[in-house]
Amino acid sequence: MNIEWTADELKFRDEVRNFFKLELSEDIRAAGKLMTSVYSDHELSMKWQHKLVAKGWAAPSWPVEYGGCDWTVAQHYIFARERALAGAPPLSPMGIQMCAPAIICFGTTEQKDFFLPRMLSGEHFWCQGYSEPGSGSDLASLQMPAVDGGDHFICNGSKIWTTHADEANWIFCLVRTTKASKPQLGITFLVIDMNTPGIEVKPIISLTGEHIQNEVFFQDVRVPKTNIIGKVDEGWTVAKYLLEFERGGAAYAPLMQIRLEEIREFAATVPGDSCPRLIDDPLFAAKLAQAEIKAATLEMYELRTMSAISAGGSPGTSASVMKILGTELQQLVSEVALEASAGYGNSYQPQACAPGGATIYPHQESGLEGPLDAALAPLRYFNERAGSIYAGSNEIQRNILAKAALGL
Repeated sequence: MNIEWTADELKFRDEVRNFFKLELSEDIRAAGKLMTSVYSDHELSMKWQHKLVAKGWAAPSWPVEYGGCDWTVAQHYIFARERALAGAPPLSPMGIQMCAPAIICFGTTEQKDFFLPRMLSGEHFWCQGYSEPGSGSDLASLQMPAVDGGDHFICNGSKIWTTHADEANWIFCLVRTTKASKPQLGITFLVIDMNTPGIEVKPIISLTGEHIQNEVFFQDVRVPKTNIIGKVDEGWTVAKYLLEFERGGAAYAPLMQIRLEEIREFAATVPGDSCPRLIDDPLFAAKLAQAEIKAATLEMYELRTMSAISAGGSPGTSASVMKILGTELQQLVSEVALEASAGYGNSYQPQACAPGGATIYPHQESGLEGPLDAALAPLRYFNERAGSIYAGSNEIQRNILAKAALGL
């Protein structure tokens, strides 16, 4: 395999770099650099989305006729890496990266024409209504009922861990429309206007004081049947397809490689005349090298998966592989970063980051104990602990692979 960039690819890389240089304002760049989760500051993320829409780069993986880019696999990967290098924040994945592929695949022409342009413009901002208080990784056990009311469904129940439900004006939901012997049957995929009467959003405040998660309550919420994506009782098929894009629709490796480069540079600094460089510690150097090897391996796998997506396919079982390898690599990188931060990593400094939601600890750059990277390390470490749980736990992903890929 030739992994050198061609002249055309280098030209594209330079175009991307120049765009980031011109359009990434300092406030947007800071929103990306100071992230500790998969979400950046909402207002700045939307500001960045508008700039990408104007360039035509907000949804590069969509079909061209809906506003996507006719990019090669290499171009997609170059863009992902340059975005990470520049410190640009990612866009919220709920609409453009997750719900949109489901609508493109299963939606009607009218649904595509209505929803997709509004996702791009930001007029519609989405959240995901999957998990319930008793149904998380075992998603098929969900119970929120939607009763047939003629030309509407009437929904009652609740969804939990709903990211940015306080910001969103649309939610895509899985609801139970029929009781069946097999839990995957009788589920319907609905998109619901959050301004519909009967919807109430209650915040869930994290231990860091950040409000990004919510519980959403539905009381006699009437949803038009024109809001069904796919067919009644066949929403599990739509949900599985969407989850492939949630788990394997983006590349983990570029950002992890850049963070490892930053850790290596940090560890190579001379702390003082009497202190050795951390990079000269063979145990630390071996752990750092191990993470770099894992990142390079994942990069090759992601390139292959992106090739399938760019050819019009879906991630398939590769989504589970990428979710396992990507989240476990994130956790390893956060461990290496925490070790490199040494004693400064013991300090709880949530004000060092720029979180994806309102917080009781406003961001500040002065008065930190130690370097900024050291202050961010424990915050990212604790956040990445959840990576192997959300979007279907890694144990669930291994079960999927055992059944679908190995036939066990």
